[in-house]
Amino acid sequence: MAGNLERRPTHPGTLLRGEIEARKLNQRQVAELVGVGRRTINEICQGRRSMSADMAHRIGKLFGNGPTLWLNMQKAIDLWDAERKHSTDDAKIQTLEIAR
Repeated sequence: MAGNLERRPTHPGTLLRGEIEARKLNQRQVAELVGVGRRTINEICQGRRSMSADMAHRIGKLFGNGPTLWLNMQKAIDLWDAERKHSTDDAKIQTLEIAR
């Protein structure tokens, strides 16, 4: 397992909340600007919904920082969660060697 094993990576919703506050917006306004429901933005901000590629594109366009940042943050969480979920099963999986 790579990275810090103790702390889950920061959810992109945490950064999204900061971006919203820094611009003195509210979740409803952001939802309207990116064309989704307020609940969607709220669930992302609360870390209850993942940042999809589509949403990363919309949010990245809105804030001018592109989708890559948002997707990388989500990928870090997804991998961290998967490593913990499957850590006991990994011992049962044999790594294959490249055929020669």
